[in-house]
This record gives sequence, structure tokens and C-alpha cells, in this order.
Amino acid sequence: MARQPTRKPARRTAARKTTRKPAAKAATKTVAAKAPAKVPAKSAAKAAAKPPTKRAAKAPARAPKRPFLTDVKTLRQRARKHIEQGAVTEGYGADRGTVIKLLNEALATEIVCVLRYKRHYFMAQGINAVSVAAEFLQHATEEQQHMDQIAGRIVQLGGEPNFSPQGLLTRSHAEYVEGQGLVDMIREDLVAERVAIDSYREVITYLGTGDSTTRRMLEDILAMEEEHADDLAGLLAEMGKK
Repeated sequence: MARQPTRKPARRTAARKTTRKPAAKAATKTVAAKAPAKVPAKSAAKAAAKPPTKRAAKAPARAPKRPFLTDVKTLRQRARKHIEQGAVTEGYGADRGTVIKLLNEALATEIVCVLRYKRHYFMAQGINAVSVAAEFLQHATEEQQHMDQIAGRIVQLGGEPNFSPQGLLTRSHAEYVEGQGLVDMIREDLVAERVAIDSYREVITYLGTGDSTTRRMLEDILAMEEEHADDLAGLLAEMGKK
């Protein structure tokens, strides 16, 4: 009697099918692992709200370009306004009332200096009186020139120069000290010059670019006052040696 065939081949086929299924699952897991993770909505909002980089933050905003000079049409229109004010135009940048007040104080200072130098010129006595008196007279003449310059500028600004003797020493920054003897006279004149120097420096700083004409005038006067102080200091040193 012949033997019936066994079912082993069927088992092999089943085994093959069984071994293939885990491979497919492994492939599916690999693909799933490589897929990009979804970003939460909150994280995306935070990333969008981040400030710009340092370079972008530091980049200066370009301001609109302004013309360096006023256009001619505007200049012509402004010149026709308040023509009775003469040299004081709409472009005048300082407080005119304050400037006139400061100039009247400077005027009083120069008047007092002229009077003091004149007295010292006539009262100078002694061996060195001739040369020292000549210095006093020169300084008096130059201080009077400063006085005239300041008075003229006050009028140009629409003010009135105050030459009144009443309150003259109150308006003046320098004192009127007669002095006893040549050395004392030189010393008092030197002190007055040093007061004027500091006073003019402060006014010049105050004016800045608001009134360039007055500033330049006072700068010239200041330079002369510094020369006077240097001359007097030299005289005082010479007198001390003798």
C-alpha cells in the first residue's frame, strides 16, 4: 500500500509568510520614526514673537533729510515782516531783552573802568610814574572804545544804552577803587580786568549761536581785556622787584 504525501511543504510556506510580517512592521516603525514631529501651536507663536536680531535692532532709522538753508521764498517773506526792527530778523535766536540787559551791565563795567583808569593816570606819582601812567591812559582809551562798541550794539538790537550815573556801580561788575600809590593802583586795575574777563566769558557762553554778532564783538573785547591783565601783571612784577 502506497504512503500518502506529508504536509511539510505547506508548513514551510506558512513559515515564510510568518517571517515576512515582522519585517514589514519594522519598516513601518522606521518610517514613523523618521517623520518630523509636529510643532505645537504655542511654540510656533513664541518663535514668531521673538525680537529681531541685534543687527536689525541696532540699525539706525534714517531721518528725513532737512535742507541746510532756508529756501529763498521763505527768506524773502520773513524779511518783509517787522522791518522796523532793522537788523533783528525772525532768525535771531537769542532772548533780545536778556542780551540788552547783559550788554548794559557790560557798558556800566566799561564806564567804571574808564573812570578808574583816568583817575590813576592823573594821580600816578613817583619814579616809575611816567611809564605806568602811559599804560593807564592807553587802557582807558581802549576801554572807551569797548564802551562805544557795546552802546552801538545795544541800539542795533533795538535797546537803549544806559549811561545814567544813578545805579552805575550797581550795574557794573567791576568796582571803582581809587587805590593808594602806584602798586595799589595797578593791583586794583588788575582785579577789575580779571572780573571783566570772567564776566565776558560767561556772556559769550550764554550767547552761543543765538547772537553770533554780539558774541564775536565780546570775544574781541575779551581778547583785549586779557592783554590788559597781562600788561598789569607784568607791571606789578616789575614794581615788586624794585
